[in-house]
Amino acid sequence: MVHFSTGKIVAIILACLLFVAYAVPNLLGKEATESWQQTVPSWLPSQKINLGLDLQGGSYRLLRVEYNDVLQERVRDLRADVRRAARSERIRIAGLATEGMSVVVRPRDVSQAQELMAAVRDLNSDFEAALEGGEDNPLIRLQIREFARQDMIESIMSQAIEVIRRRVDALGTTEPVIQRQGDDRILVQLPGETAFPPIPRGQLSIHLVSVDVSASELAAGRSPEGTMIVPYTDSPVGVVAAVQRPIVRGDNLVGASTGVGLAGDPVVNFRFDGEGGRKFAEATTQYVGRQMAIVLDGEVLSAPVIREPILGGVGQISGNFTVQQSSDLALVLRSGALPADLTPLEERTVGPSLGQDSIEAGQTASIIAMVLVAIFMVASYGLFGAMALFALGINIAAIFAILSVLQATLTLPGIAGIVLTIGMAVDANVLIFERIREELRNGRTPISAIDAGYGRALTTIIDANLTTLIAAACLFIFGAGPVRGFSVTLTVGILTSMFTAIMVTRLLVVTWLRRTKPDTLPL
Repeated sequence: MVHFSTGKIVAIILACLLFVAYAVPNLLGKEATESWQQTVPSWLPSQKINLGLDLQGGSYRLLRVEYNDVLQERVRDLRADVRRAARSERIRIAGLATEGMSVVVRPRDVSQAQELMAAVRDLNSDFEAALEGGEDNPLIRLQIREFARQDMIESIMSQAIEVIRRRVDALGTTEPVIQRQGDDRILVQLPGETAFPPIPRGQLSIHLVSVDVSASELAAGRSPEGTMIVPYTDSPVGVVAAVQRPIVRGDNLVGASTGVGLAGDPVVNFRFDGEGGRKFAEATTQYVGRQMAIVLDGEVLSAPVIREPILGGVGQISGNFTVQQSSDLALVLRSGALPADLTPLEERTVGPSLGQDSIEAGQTASIIAMVLVAIFMVASYGLFGAMALFALGINIAAIFAILSVLQATLTLPGIAGIVLTIGMAVDANVLIFERIREELRNGRTPISAIDAGYGRALTTIIDANLTTLIAAACLFIFGAGPVRGFSVTLTVGILTSMFTAIMVTRLLVVTWLRRTKPDTLPL
């Protein structure tokens, strides 16, 4: 334990220099940091730790995901499939309705109940069909399966979180905190943002425009069954009647980009995947001469006439767009559509004054902790305590360097984790120094005592830190938000403290021992 190869010495010194270099940008002010990032090469350290909402202020919003609307849409789609299946089998139906998360269909001729059951049973594997009502008044109920309902909800929530994350990141916000709360809520925190950016749903769909409705009916808000009235600014009456079931949905969208139209105006080009391209090609082939409506979030963006089949799975959205509006629309489409509407439940802006107070309190706590630790170590272990304090400085630099490289977000609990690490960082040195003292009392020489002290204390150090790492891992896995931030800083601090205690402090002690060759140790 008192032997260091030249390669190991170089590696330790290089690691310490890198830690210091990557920690230095955190000491620079905002203007100095921007100047530094513009002047130094990209491979040099220039990143700083991101401050959380509680330290630098920002926007906070709690959103509710309206997934029931999506489930109801699935039920309406099934209802249309049931009607189509009955027609294909030439079965007349007396009633077709939706009841909650189920579709109820009744045959006009009771003798065709089994035939209707066979026609609709396998329409959708997420729904379970059951024959009710008896022989005299049979009806078929297609009820959504509970496991399928839960899978849909989980998928909707996961997709909503991912889309929000892509939208917010693409809008230039750094390190947003986006996490699920409860069954239907999402918490979004944007550190440093004074205003919460709009998050449009981005739900794109393409529908045929109905030809069975007059302008007077549209103006009165009436449309045939199976159609819906959608706002359209370029229409003479301000709305159009679109077939409710879309030709293709935005779920099949795989790309979107800005472009220039034939008239030189900004447009958005979009592209579908294989399935979406096939549906789009079939519809545009079958309905040449018909008008189609490109609908985004419940409003018609454009309603071109299908002049010829579109076989390449591509389309174009044109309108009175500015360049910025076309770029924003392409961004929304590229990010993916939100699977459900979001209802804001709570929104607030946190000012930076609270964060500044927290930072100053954390700095004060850190300074006091370091001073008290320094007094204790020097008073108890003299020169060896001073070496441990030097290693503690390297340890703090290593923590900030690693957090900067990881682009971690530092919150108030994270500062608490760093302050806690300052006290824990010297634990390993205390164990080693006390073991060396014990070996000296047993009559060992200085070299032998140091060798035995480091060798025998190593197992205890690993065991003690391993138990803390297990607790930190549990906090990270089962915690959320600030709790996970605390566990990250604690974990990084434990790992760096083991490095500085086992490597840095030992290198200092061994170097001093070889140069001075003392007869006794100042312990």
